[in-house]
Amino acid sequence: MSKIKNPIDKKVASLALDARNVYGVNDKSSRKAIPLRKQASHQALRRASKQPLAAVNSALDEDDLVATEAKLLSNEAVAIGRRFRKRPDEPLGVVIEAKRTGDRSQLSRKRK
Repeated sequence: MSKIKNPIDKKVASLALDARNVYGVNDKSSRKAIPLRKQASHQALRRASKQPLAAVNSALDEDDLVATEAKLLSNEAVAIGRRFRKRPDEPLGVVIEAKRTGDRSQLSRKRK
């Protein structure tokens, strides 16, 4: 049961705490798309880690092993930089105000 008893206070809390997807795509598709994108980015990280190690065998000298390790770390850094990041949802009050005024610039639309 809610501790807030005043309807006006409930509405203010609702507008501040509830969130809406402002990414610009169907919010229902996010239920499937977000896990798929996360899975793909994790697979890319594993793939980037595995590729340099495929060429390693016990006959390599120390210089080749150091070069392979450097390649491994650089591949992982690139894969981590490309990983999927979900854009956070906006508070309901901000979304309603943007729709009311028609000014969608106040919504955070950070794109790469």
